[in-house]
Amino acid sequence: MRYLITGGAGFVGSHLSDALLKQGHEVYVVDDLSTGSIANIAHLKTNNRFHYVIDTCENVQLMAELVDTCDRIYHLAAAVGVKLIVESPVRTIETNVHLTEVMLTLANKKKRPILVASTSEVYGKSMDFPFKEDGDLVLGATHKGRWSYACSKAIDEFLAIAYWKERKLPTVVVRLFNTVGPRQTGQYGMVIPNFVRQALAGVPITVYGDGQQSRCFGHVSDVVRALIALLDTEKTYGQVFNVGNPVEITIGDLAKKVKELCGSRSEIVNVPYEEAYEQGFEDMRRRVPDITKIGAAIGWKPTISLEQVLKDVIEHFRAL
Repeated sequence: MRYLITGGAGFVGSHLSDALLKQGHEVYVVDDLSTGSIANIAHLKTNNRFHYVIDTCENVQLMAELVDTCDRIYHLAAAVGVKLIVESPVRTIETNVHLTEVMLTLANKKKRPILVASTSEVYGKSMDFPFKEDGDLVLGATHKGRWSYACSKAIDEFLAIAYWKERKLPTVVVRLFNTVGPRQTGQYGMVIPNFVRQALAGVPITVYGDGQQSRCFGHVSDVVRALIALLDTEKTYGQVFNVGNPVEITIGDLAKKVKELCGSRSEIVNVPYEEAYEQGFEDMRRRVPDITKIGAAIGWKPTISLEQVLKDVIEHFRAL
């Protein structure tokens, strides 16, 4: 089988490439390296079943050729990270909506099954925990830049589902909940890489807000298993699935856990959201996935504990 991965030099995309190649498939990657890194796929360059192009999905001629070449598509290319979203809302909206439109249009011409990566951010300020795929999405005001990302990814979901309903294009949407693991950078605001980097350097570990907000973290290896199985299963087409580990931890406790596992003497300090991002920044107190639906569809559940996630990330940073 030949797979096309947009954003394939990114954190999740590179691990997905690893897994597909290990299964004996051929992998084609497109990435403009705006948030991805060639270092993530450098180890794959000698594999004759791995091909990569440094370009953008906006290159319709190139993407049409690759879609024609491949059997299935993973569309992972997107603006990522809260920091980038707040600082570059135009880029966020244009990247997410336009690139998804391009990929769905091209996939539809050849009726190639395509998985579109969305995010738990689409649940917005909903208080209906744990989040279920058929639950309401509660977004903030349009002048709050934070919500531009959630809205753009919700539009991606609407598009993917519409292509399935109206044009019978096999589409699957996944809402990823804080995927973590080796190769993830903290450059765009990802909390665990930032905590680990700070702890290992012996500098203050910065917790935004009061630290009582909770999140759930899934290991990238678990997530990749889900992505592969979902696109390989026809009964998942036209549906949306949560992909994440439902075990919660507050960000304050996460900082303490990272400090402990790193053997660090770093001080843990709280930084107001206004200093970290922008005036009036809004955050969610909890973000917890209900994974009943994906379990019933493909028998998937996470297998890697948060402690192992943290150990893997720490080991990765120590090796740099």
